[in-house]
Amino acid sequence: MLEFCKFAKYKFIIMTQIKDLEPRLVWEQFDAITRVPRPSKHEERVIEFLIEFAKTHSLEWQRDDIGNVVIRKAATAGYETRPTVILQSHMDMVCEKNADVQFDFASEPIRTYIEGDWVKAQGTTLGADCGIGMAAALAMLIDDSVEHGPLEALFTVDEETGLTGAFNLGEGMLMGKYLINLDSEDEGEIFIGCAGGVDTVATFEVEREPTPEGYRFYRFDVSNLVGGHSGDDIEKGRANSNKIVARLMYEAQSEYGARLSYIDGGNLRNAIPREAYAVFGVPAKHKEAFEERYERFAMDIKAEFNITEPDMHLSLNPMPATDDVLAMPLQQSLIGALVGVPNGVLAMSMAVKGLVETSTNLASVKFEGDDKIVVTTSQRSSLESAKLYAKQAVESVFLLASAEVEHSDGYPGWSPDPKSRLLEITVESYRRLFATEPRVRAVHAGLECGLFLEKYPHLEMVSFGPTIRGVHSPDERLEIPTVDKFWRLLCDVVKNI
Repeated sequence: MLEFCKFAKYKFIIMTQIKDLEPRLVWEQFDAITRVPRPSKHEERVIEFLIEFAKTHSLEWQRDDIGNVVIRKAATAGYETRPTVILQSHMDMVCEKNADVQFDFASEPIRTYIEGDWVKAQGTTLGADCGIGMAAALAMLIDDSVEHGPLEALFTVDEETGLTGAFNLGEGMLMGKYLINLDSEDEGEIFIGCAGGVDTVATFEVEREPTPEGYRFYRFDVSNLVGGHSGDDIEKGRANSNKIVARLMYEAQSEYGARLSYIDGGNLRNAIPREAYAVFGVPAKHKEAFEERYERFAMDIKAEFNITEPDMHLSLNPMPATDDVLAMPLQQSLIGALVGVPNGVLAMSMAVKGLVETSTNLASVKFEGDDKIVVTTSQRSSLESAKLYAKQAVESVFLLASAEVEHSDGYPGWSPDPKSRLLEITVESYRRLFATEPRVRAVHAGLECGLFLEKYPHLEMVSFGPTIRGVHSPDERLEIPTVDKFWRLLCDVVKNI
C-alpha cells in the first residue's frame, strides 16, 4: 500500500515499510523528511516544508534572516507554569554517495529501505543525522498525548559545513531555559560536552609544463573505504584515501621519477575521505620495476588496514599520456605536504577516559578550475589551546610547502556541567524507564551547543538520540529499536521538567 504526503507542496510517495514502524508518528515524520532535498547551504525546500508543517497544524512559527526556523507549541493543560523547553536539531544533511551511484541530492528523495533492525539508504547517506532528531521534534509538536510545558522546536541551517545557522541565530528566537539537542548517535548515552573545531585550508597555485617524452601513464584509485564522521570515528583507525594516494605518489616520485598530472580525493571537511585517485606518469624504463613495487605497496597497505578496512579496493590501470603535468617544484611541495601533514588522533583526553581530546582530518584535495589546488583539513579539540596548536601544526606544513593558508572562524566547545538540573532529570528518566544507568559523557564531534551558550548563557543543555552508525558515509544506518527508546526518553524528560 502506498499513500501520498498530506502536505500540498510535497506530493511524494511514502514508503509503507518505513511509515509503519513504531513509534509510528516519529517514523512518519522521518519518512517525510527524507523526501525533501536538504543539502547543506541549500535548505530552501526543507524550510518551506517546516513552515508548511507549522501552518497545517496551526502552530506559531518564526524564521530569522539566515533561515533558522522555530516552531512553538503551548503547554498542555496543567503544565502552563513549567519552564519552556527547546528541542533542537539541524535541517541539513551530509550528501555523500558511492562513486558508482547516480543520485542528485538537490532533487531526488533518499531511497530508504529496511535491512534487519536497520533503516538504510541505497548507496547514499541516509540523513538520519539529523533527520531523526527533526522527526522527533515534529512528532512532539503534533502528539497531543504527550504532557509538557511550553515547547520551542529550533531547526538550524548549515550545521554540517559551517554551523552557519547557530553562528547567526537571530535575536529573540529562543525563550527557553532548557535545551535538548537531538543530534546524538548513541542510544544509552547522554552528552554534556563537545569539542570545538576549526578548518585549515591550503591553496596551491597551479603551474604546469609539457609531459616529458617516454612516460607511461597510470591512474591509481583508492575506493571502498569505510569513511565516517571525522569526530565520532577518528579514533577507529580507518584509512584516509588522500593519505594512501599521497604515500604511493611519494614513493613513485622518489624512486622512479614519477610526474603527477591530476589528483582528487574526499569531499566534506567533516568526513573521513573514502575515495581518491591520481593520474601520473613513470619513465618507460622503470615500468616493470614500478609495477612490481606497486604490487608490494598495495599488499602492505591492505595488511596495514586489514582489520578496519576489510573491503578496501586499490587499483592501478594504464591510461593514455596527458599533455602536461604539474611543474616539478609544485609537485614536490604538494606531495610532500600531503604526506607530512598530520592526520588522525593527536591526543587522548587525560580527564575523560576514552575521549579523543585533539584530532585533525585531511578531508579533501580538489582542483578548482585549472589554476588552483585546494586542500581542506579540519581540527578538533576539547581544549582551546590544543585546538590552536593543532591548527598551527597543520598550517606550518603547508606554509613550508609554499601554499597560501587560511582558517575558518572556528566554533567553541561545550564545557560539561555535571551539576545541571536538566542532566539530573534526564538521567532519572532513563534509569526509571529502562532500569539501567545511562552513560554520561562528552563527544569529540562538534555540536551547536557551544554557540547557543554564547548567545544564551543561561541555558542548561543535554544531547541524546537513537543509535546511528556510518554517519557521513553511504553506510549510514539508523537502528530501529533505539528510536522507540529515544522517543520514550524524550517524552518523559519534557513531562518531568
